[in-house]
Amino acid sequence: MKKLFTSESVTEGPPDKLCDNISDAIVDEIFKTDKNARCAVECCAAYDRLMIMGEVTTTAKVDYEKIARDTIKRIGYTFGTFSCDKCKVTVAIHTQSPDIAMGVDSSYENKAGGSREDILGAGDQGMMFGYACRETEELMPLPISLAHKLAIRLTEVRKSNLLPHLRPDGKTQVTVEYDGKKPVRIDTVVVSAQHDEKITQEQLKEDIKNQVISVLPKELIDSGTKYFINPTGRFEIGGPEGDSGLTGRKIIVDTYGGRCAHGGGAFSGKDPTKVDRSAAYMARYICKNLVAAGLCDEVQLQVAYAIGVSRPVSVFVDTFGTGKLSDGELADIVTEEFDLRPYSIIEKLELRAPVYLQTAAYGHFGKQGLPWERLDKVIDLKKYLR
Repeated sequence: MKKLFTSESVTEGPPDKLCDNISDAIVDEIFKTDKNARCAVECCAAYDRLMIMGEVTTTAKVDYEKIARDTIKRIGYTFGTFSCDKCKVTVAIHTQSPDIAMGVDSSYENKAGGSREDILGAGDQGMMFGYACRETEELMPLPISLAHKLAIRLTEVRKSNLLPHLRPDGKTQVTVEYDGKKPVRIDTVVVSAQHDEKITQEQLKEDIKNQVISVLPKELIDSGTKYFINPTGRFEIGGPEGDSGLTGRKIIVDTYGGRCAHGGGAFSGKDPTKVDRSAAYMARYICKNLVAAGLCDEVQLQVAYAIGVSRPVSVFVDTFGTGKLSDGELADIVTEEFDLRPYSIIEKLELRAPVYLQTAAYGHFGKQGLPWERLDKVIDLKKYLR
């Protein structure tokens, strides 16, 4: 059956993503000197001002304003009301609530005499999802993979001065046509790129098509593929000057482009005791290894936690009919082969390290070099194939 599926991505410059970048830049700076810090940092940006707020407990000396201004400059806002040297920065940071800390510092199981792995309780209740499929080499859905590729290219041509008239704010979107579960063609491409006042719309569209959209796989493009480049017209006012931004408002861009369910929790600005982040990374790691091991061709994993409790309250697997074993059997394999307690997740994925800024744009999944993208459990999982 023919069907269409669409995913979007954004560059570093849209106001929500700018806030994600600042939040994760702060987390990374803290983790350079304090591996046991607790962070829940959010930013709000609008017009000419930035607020940095949240809870941080750390021994690190942090210059929040400098980190923010350096990040704004790196992204490219050196002009306008929100330029790196002109915007107003307010910092409202306090330490983690002791009511939360006591559940994280010593879990429900630890209080009853549990093992070392039980020492940390989940930093909040909630459910987290992971996903993997065979549509791309990185085992990600094709629409989000292509949308990220366009967004990355949009930034590359701007920062390299190949297209010097571009500015930091940009969005991309790709619609893929499927025949059953097989992607067969790209149906629609949307690119909205902030630009200076000198470029004409005709020149902009030609440049975007030749220098950005050209990175898409040619075998998936045909005469029926539709292109919308800055479909509203001119896009000179962007970033916080044009719209407000908030950390954690691009969770579908951050994950699987809408292909997978989402528990609702955002990632950026959080240390790994927050299972919103660490358990979602672990779920991706598990799903990717399940698919790579041949136990299924597509899988979604849900894990759920109670605040202050170490072990998950549920584990649910859905292979959408592609599993070589039943979903129930695969759920049992997951709980047997993977330790889903927060302490063990942090140790396994080496999450007390400054690795987070590289996730703040173009997705948290599908990137080479991140520990949750490793395929080091494939051999262990293949033994379950009958």
